[in-house]
Amino acid sequence: MQGAVSGPSSLNNLLVIVLAVAGLAIAGGYWFITNRKLAEREDTLSQRQAEAQKLEAVIKNVEEYQKRKDDLQKRIDLINQLKQNQKGPVRIMDQISRDLPDLVWLDTMTVNAGKLSLTGRALNPNAIATFVTNIKGDPYFEEPNLGSVTQSPGTPPLYVFDMDFAFTYTPKVTGAAGAGGATGTAGTTGTAATTAAATAGKK
Repeated sequence: MQGAVSGPSSLNNLLVIVLAVAGLAIAGGYWFITNRKLAEREDTLSQRQAEAQKLEAVIKNVEEYQKRKDDLQKRIDLINQLKQNQKGPVRIMDQISRDLPDLVWLDTMTVNAGKLSLTGRALNPNAIATFVTNIKGDPYFEEPNLGSVTQSPGTPPLYVFDMDFAFTYTPKVTGAAGAGGATGTAGTTGTAATTAAATAGKK
């Protein structure tokens, strides 16, 4: 009777042990899988953090490059502006020298707010009239305003004059009609300037 009773009891104990071992195995497997996933996530997080640091370094380099580029562009713009400002007076002087006829020379010339004022001398009134006509026909200059023309004492006598007119760095574009009108007006201006200079000389 004892052997028959101990048989089922031993089987139950063995079943309990098997179930316990199976439970431990399952728990161990679950713990292993969980730890592995956690380790993989930590590795992924570490990789992403490393990539983020690299990207931050790249972004910082790009920002520094853009800043240096902007600074360089500002210097280039400043240099170009200075060159343009220097080109303006050179252009004016060049045009004045082209328009200045023989027997006329300048004493002073000032530039202020887009307007040019000058004084000069000539050997005769016709030379002054020619200078006025040349200025009037120059595409870089506006209508000239001839001021006083006086004769200074001396041998030979000199005619002192002053004149002012506006200027532009962009040449004016005129059509054929405008050019013809300008020629006619220039002739009238030259005649008027000559008459005024002659009258001043007589005085």
